[in-house]
This record gives sequence, C-alpha cells and structure tokens, in this order.
Amino acid sequence: MITGMRVTATRSPSTSRFSRSGRDLSAGALLVVVVTIASCLLLGLPTSHIAHAAVLYALMALLLLRQMPTTQPGPGIGAANRVTLARATLVLPVAVLTLQPGVLALERAYWWIIALGAVAMVLDRADGRVARKTGTTSVFGAAFDMELDAFLLLALSVLVWQSGKVGPWVILIGALRYLFVVGGLFWSVLAGELPSSERRKIVCAVEGVALLVCLGPIVPAALAGVVAAGALAALGYSFAVDVRWLVSHPDPVR
Repeated sequence: MITGMRVTATRSPSTSRFSRSGRDLSAGALLVVVVTIASCLLLGLPTSHIAHAAVLYALMALLLLRQMPTTQPGPGIGAANRVTLARATLVLPVAVLTLQPGVLALERAYWWIIALGAVAMVLDRADGRVARKTGTTSVFGAAFDMELDAFLLLALSVLVWQSGKVGPWVILIGALRYLFVVGGLFWSVLAGELPSSERRKIVCAVEGVALLVCLGPIVPAALAGVVAAGALAALGYSFAVDVRWLVSHPDPVR
C-alpha cells in the first residue's frame, strides 16, 4: 500500500483552453442561435436552418480551441477576440443562407444579408483598435480576423451568384484567397510570410462593400456585373503584388 502521496491531475492543453475560453464561446453560440432564429422568423426558413448554423459554429469553435495558444492573454479569449467572435455570430448566419438559395426570391432577404454584413464589416475596424488599445495584439487574433474576413467574402460572393445577377465567376472574389493557400501547398514560395499591408486591408474592405452593393435589390444586374468585375480586378491586382513580393523575397528556410 502506498500512502502519503498526493495525486495531482494534469489538464491537457485543450482542456486548459476550453476552461479559459468556454464562457466566451458559449455566449457566442447563444448569439448565433438568436441571429439565426431571427433569420428564420423574418424569412420563413425551416428550423433545420438553426441546426446548420449551430454545426458551423461548433466547427469554428473547435478550430479556435485547436489553434488558440496557451499563452493567449485573458480573461477568456481576450477583448479584441471577443469583438471578432461577435462578428462571427453575424457572418455565420449569413454563410448558412447559401444553403437556402430559394430565400433570395424575397426582397427582404437581401436587406437582411446587407444589414448583417454591414455590421460585421463595421466591427472589423473595431477589433484591431481594441487589440491595440488593450495591448492584446497577437498572431492568433490577426489570423482569426483574417480567416473570418475571407469566409465572409466567400459567403457573399456565393450569394451574389445565387441571386442571378452575376455569373459564377463572381465566386472567384471569395475563392481566390483559398486558391492562393492551396497553391502554397504545391509552390512553397506562396506559403511565405507576407508583411503587413494597408493596401491589402483596403482591398479586402472594398471587396466586401462591392459584394453588398451587388446584393442591393435596387441595383440592376448590369451594374452589379460591372461592380463585381471591378472588385475582382482590384483583388487580382492585390494578389499579383503579393505573389511578386514573395517571389522576390523567398524564405531561405523553405
């Protein structure tokens, strides 16, 4: 018999992350459900729509817990990341509307999407300011913000296509960033680290605004096509500049 020994349970990194951020993620889940219920009531969607949003949020939460560093400043996920999480509770309900293309027959659906998207974009300016003001800037927070921006552009570009105003090529606005990432798997130069760029931030904001304009019920298809084409051209130029920089500044480690 062994006596006098204290058994101390050690928590795994994932358990530690959840205990620190569980309250924030739970609050986010509640907000997603509330916004999605509002979508259902406003647009006459089936209750299964709520489940779709919940599943998407759960996947995002798992990814956050997996990627969140153990040294992430708290309490919770941090002040700036809470703002980004609040944005996610608007972005994800927009994204799951792509699974309900028939809803775009309703004019109020467009205004609802524009309202959610516009608020999410306004909050996009807030999280960076909060991070700088509170001294909680981090690589994780920047990545969370960037991935959410990219996902919103993808969702909006699919919705513009589903509206019938613009051809399927408009999806390139949302897909180009993901194609860039996939390209890095085959050409290591593209996987290099890019310096911070004000141009990149401005172009991202322009893309979001352009897609919301295309979704405007009062915007005719011809004008939507012109706006989308201009946005895609600007995005293509921005990516071309980044590719040129990566080629001329190869990472010696790679």
